[in-house]
Amino acid sequence: MRLAPPPSAHSLRLVIVVILVMGASPSPAMSSGCPDRCVCDDQRVVQCAGQHLTRFPADLPLTTRQLIISNNRIAELPPLALNYLSDLVYLDCSNNSLTELSESTFGNLRQLAYLDLSFNTLTRVEDRTFGPLASLVMLRLTDNPGLADIHPDAFSENAALQVLDVSRNNLTALNVSSLVALPALRSMGLSGNPWSCACDNEDLCLWVHVEGFKFQEEGQTVCGAPADLRGRRVAEVGPGLRARCHQALGSWDYLFFILIGFVIFAAGTVSAWGMGVVMVLYERYVKRKDAQGDPEGGGRGEAEGEGGERVEMGRTGRTSSEGRGHPGNGDRKASHGV
Repeated sequence: MRLAPPPSAHSLRLVIVVILVMGASPSPAMSSGCPDRCVCDDQRVVQCAGQHLTRFPADLPLTTRQLIISNNRIAELPPLALNYLSDLVYLDCSNNSLTELSESTFGNLRQLAYLDLSFNTLTRVEDRTFGPLASLVMLRLTDNPGLADIHPDAFSENAALQVLDVSRNNLTALNVSSLVALPALRSMGLSGNPWSCACDNEDLCLWVHVEGFKFQEEGQTVCGAPADLRGRRVAEVGPGLRARCHQALGSWDYLFFILIGFVIFAAGTVSAWGMGVVMVLYERYVKRKDAQGDPEGGGRGEAEGEGGERVEMGRTGRTSSEGRGHPGNGDRKASHGV
C-alpha cells in the first residue's frame, strides 16, 4: 500500500494562511456590512447617533444586538426593517422626530430589554404598542410635550418591566390598574406632568401616596388641577382626595332624600286613589246597565204569558163547544128515525 506523500512546505504555508484568515475574519455582525454614516463593532453594536439622519438606517446587520440612533431627525420607525432585528436587546431612539408608533412597530423584538423613546413628539400610546416586548425591562417615554394619552392597557403585557419613566410629558391622568398588577415594577417616573388631582384620578394619587418609594422625583410629582390643589404633591393629596370623593352625607343630602320620598309617596297615593275611583265608576256603570235591561225582559215575559193563556183558553172553548154539539146531533138523528 502506498503512503500519501508528506505535505510540501508550500501546502503548509497555505493551510497556515487560511487558518489566520479565518481567525481574523469579521464577526457575523460585520459580515452583512454596516449602514452609511454608522459605526459597527465586533460586539454587534451599531452606533448611528448624531448623524443628522432623517430615515431609519438601511442595511443593518441582522445580528445587531444594540442599535443607537439618538440625536437625529428620524420621523418613523419602519416595522419591516426593525422587525428583522430579532436579536436586538437595546434600542435608543431618543431625541428624534417620532410622532406615532403602530401596533406592529415592535412586533418581532421579543428579546428587547431597553427602549428609549424620550425627547420625541409622540402624542398617544396605544394598547398594543408594547405588547410584543415580553422581555422589556426599562422603558423611557420622557420629554414628549404632546404626549397626553396612554391607553389603560398599554403596559399590561410587559410582565418583566422594572423601570417605567413618563416624566415631563403632558399627562393629566393615568389608569394605574395594569401598572399596579406588574409584578416586577420597582421604579416609576411621573414628575413634570400637569396631573389632575380630581376624583377621576383618585387611584393614581393614592398609589403614589402608598408606594412613594417607587417613584423617581416624587417631590416634583405635583398637581396641575384643580386650582385649590395646584402645586401640591400628588402623594400628599391622596388621602384627603379619598375623603373628599367619598364624603358622608350632609343635611342637604338627607333633606333631598326626604323630599324625594315624599314625592314618591304622594304620587303613589294619588295613583291608587285614581284607580279606585275608576273602578267604582265602572262598577256603577255596569250595574246601571243591567238594571235598565231587566224591565224589557220582564215585559216580554208577561206578554208571552198572556198570549199563552189566551191560546189555552181558546182551545178549551172550542173543545167545550164541540162536546156540547154532539148530543144535539144525536137527538136530531133519533127524531128522524121516529
